[in-house]
Amino acid sequence: MSNNGTNKASNSKDNNFVLQAGILAAAGIISRIIGLLYRSPLTAVVGTLGMGYYQVAYNFYTIVLLLSSYSIPSAISKVIAQKLAVKEYRNAHRIFKCALGYVLVVGTIASLVLFFGAGLFLDNEAAIPVLRTFAPTIFLYGILGVLRGYFQAHHSMAQTSVSQILEQIVNAAVSVGAAYALIQGIMGTLEVPGDEAALVQRATAGAIGSALGTGAGVLIALIFMGGIYALNKDTIQKRIARDRHTNVASYRDVIKTITLVVTPFIISTAVYNLSDVVNSKLYVDVMPGVLGADSTDAYNNYGIFSSMAQTISKIPIAFASAMASAMIPSVAAQMAAQKYEEARIKIGVAVKSTMVISIPCAVGLLVLAKPVTTLLFPSQSDETLTYAGYLLMALTLSIVFYALSTLNSSILQGLGKVNTPIINAAIALAVQSGLVYVLMRYTTLDLYSLAIANTAYSGMMFLLNQWAVRRAVDYKQEVLKTFGAPLLAAVFMGAVAWAVNAGLYLLTESVVISVVVAVLVAVMVYFVMLLVFRGMDEEELRGFPKGHLLVKVAKKVGLL
Repeated sequence: MSNNGTNKASNSKDNNFVLQAGILAAAGIISRIIGLLYRSPLTAVVGTLGMGYYQVAYNFYTIVLLLSSYSIPSAISKVIAQKLAVKEYRNAHRIFKCALGYVLVVGTIASLVLFFGAGLFLDNEAAIPVLRTFAPTIFLYGILGVLRGYFQAHHSMAQTSVSQILEQIVNAAVSVGAAYALIQGIMGTLEVPGDEAALVQRATAGAIGSALGTGAGVLIALIFMGGIYALNKDTIQKRIARDRHTNVASYRDVIKTITLVVTPFIISTAVYNLSDVVNSKLYVDVMPGVLGADSTDAYNNYGIFSSMAQTISKIPIAFASAMASAMIPSVAAQMAAQKYEEARIKIGVAVKSTMVISIPCAVGLLVLAKPVTTLLFPSQSDETLTYAGYLLMALTLSIVFYALSTLNSSILQGLGKVNTPIINAAIALAVQSGLVYVLMRYTTLDLYSLAIANTAYSGMMFLLNQWAVRRAVDYKQEVLKTFGAPLLAAVFMGAVAWAVNAGLYLLTESVVISVVVAVLVAVMVYFVMLLVFRGMDEEELRGFPKGHLLVKVAKKVGLL
């Protein structure tokens, strides 16, 4: 039996996960916007070389984090959601407690490995202390991840959403403040020195300050989530006391379950995110030696790619990541209750909702790449901004591919096919690694090699995961309303956005006015054209946050 991806859910409650994902997505987008806004003053203080040191160290920190605790929220939310679906509240809470014990042990080991083994990850002496600064954050993140996963399993994303915003606000404030203080304290001035040794010392100090901000943000988020759990503790205990199930799992069995579920999640997520680490290692360490290039220039260029173009391109993927977080407990609960048709309906709604957001974002960034980059990083030279803008244009297709592949990976995990994303990611990683090496070795594409490799990697992941989902649940996604209508509406939107931005800039010579107005007009045009092309009906529109208001507006102007 096959399923049309746009089948309507039986009632609005069935699509509640879209609303929850919307809440999480809103928080994710707000967090990433905050991240973008502070990147400009941070880059102005630290410089592109410092951002290069920070980003390369951050990539390796991310891998150790992925191998220890990053996947904990998704994995724990899946296991606990399965128990909550059959109202085994005592077992659900036992899983929560054992998960805390698990991350305390694994987080401690991972933090020590990162601190004492930093030199094994990086060849550049200037970046090693930056990587060591990240070490305590891994321990804190594990505990934070368990708390977030616990509430996500209850289909409540508000707690995670608020904690993400708090995390990013503190991260922004401490990153810029600590970078400024360390550079001023060590160098005695914020002036950029002329000699290379002093320039490297200044960049390292700034990168360490930025790394301190990451840890401070996680600490604040952990305090917040701990407080939320404390406020709900009495309610949780009362529900456990009312649980009449007699099949209480032993702690040994719970630990075994957590290990068996978490391990594939960890491996899958780690392999899925290895592309950035591989690409940065090839670009800043391997290729300078092969081609005889300067290592400092390589770090400086990589800072432009990663901290500017790639950071902007990842903003729209926040919605897909949020949808993925909401999908895992939702699909896992449906599968545990053997409601396969409802699982297929949820998958169709999730894919369509993700495309309705991701496709116009990709088109918008394609036509406004240089203006958006200029708006967000006004302190950079025109040459740097032009380069970053072209790199962003080269990355726009990967936005759609990453959105789909991220969502499908989580769908497969929710369906119990936890090993499939690992295999698919490994295949895609091998292909893209060979591609990026060949492009850098035998062409003059330089950083564009990384953009092409990113697109190839995400595209392969999308195709492999989509095929796996189709086989797993006999599922076929509807094409025209899911992909065709959003793309057609986005093309109209992109043309209008480009014209409005160009016209206003000629009149005002203000990047702020031209970009902001162009984006606002683009949103309205896309909304109208999407409904004109019948890309979304009333019930689907109501599934989005403030959907009832959107429906009211659409009816008032005759679009519904």
